[in-house]
Amino acid sequence: MRNLFLPIALSVGAIAAPTASPGQAVAIGDPEAGAEVYRRECASCHQIGEGAAHRIGPQLNHIFDRGAGSHDDFRYSSALERQGRDGLTWDLARLHAYIENPRALVSGTRMSYRGLEDEERRSDLIAYLRVFSDQPQDIPEAAPTAIRPEVELAPEVLAIVGDVEYGEYLSQECTTCHQRSGSNEGIPGIVGWPEEDFVVAMHAYKEKLRPHEVMRSVASRLGEEEIAALAAYFAVLDE
Repeated sequence: MRNLFLPIALSVGAIAAPTASPGQAVAIGDPEAGAEVYRRECASCHQIGEGAAHRIGPQLNHIFDRGAGSHDDFRYSSALERQGRDGLTWDLARLHAYIENPRALVSGTRMSYRGLEDEERRSDLIAYLRVFSDQPQDIPEAAPTAIRPEVELAPEVLAIVGDVEYGEYLSQECTTCHQRSGSNEGIPGIVGWPEEDFVVAMHAYKEKLRPHEVMRSVASRLGEEEIAALAAYFAVLDE
């Protein structure tokens, strides 16, 4: 097994493992393997790389040494904002802890992700994030590009303007599991999702690219106008 504590090197140049605090042994792994972990674990909610924007979660460029909840143009949970005011900074140790179990580090976070227990995969993921975090420099031009959406949809599909009232009517099936309050207790919340992310996710279920059998069944019965209506409704539900 490779030594995860050694510096790593990519085509974009050497990336030295950040120094851990005294008494800490915090791993940084293989960024190429981490790209696949990112695709599986993070890409449905976050963007990274050139042109990355906030989606369900904030964009992750320059996350290392960034204070928690510090993007002015993203709506975080009050819990994460409070931790940021109290000095929580995304260093290696805290990224490991948060990715392993978000709610253990930040009780009350809106992030519905249940966590990644495998330490080697976490290390690889963090190494991939590190490629885009050479603060205060810009992202290297040769760095990997942002992960593409799960499903490439035609512009006319994404341009459909959903009917909010129709979406509310259709939402009755959704809210047998998902809570209108946006709570993530028991099942991930979908309130406040950007409409494009919602549409892409539902089409990913329709095309069986996402594995949840119930969601595949629900999505298979929905047309493009119905998906757009649901996306519009859940996007504005918490406003």
